[in-house]
Amino acid sequence: MRLSSFADYAVVMMSAAARNCGGAKMNATTLSAETGIPLPTAQKLVSRLSSAGLLESSRGTGGGVRLSRPAAAISLADVVEAVEGPIAMTACVEHGAHDCTLEPDCRIKPHMNIANVAVRSALAGVSIASLVREPA
Repeated sequence: MRLSSFADYAVVMMSAAARNCGGAKMNATTLSAETGIPLPTAQKLVSRLSSAGLLESSRGTGGGVRLSRPAAAISLADVVEAVEGPIAMTACVEHGAHDCTLEPDCRIKPHMNIANVAVRSALAGVSIASLVREPA
């Protein structure tokens, strides 16, 4: 399993915002410059992360974005779900129509939620604050 580039970039941007926590507010342009993420992608991510309540934004002089809560209170699961939606190992565990031909007779589907919970728990156990600390 691998994060999409969009989710990966969101984690990088949130880490950059955490490193600047308490400093001047940043905007998509400064986040793009600091992280190397293309500006259009940074703008989309700022919008999604703000909509998800992970970034606070303000307009005008001195405006920009900052973390909406302490970096220790924001997990990788929060960030991934903000840009990708609910964490699900397979589409069949999500509500709605599915195109899997095996679904009607699948014996694994009832158990996939166990895997989903485990993956989400693992991501929830890693905070953005832990990603900005110097490695030991």
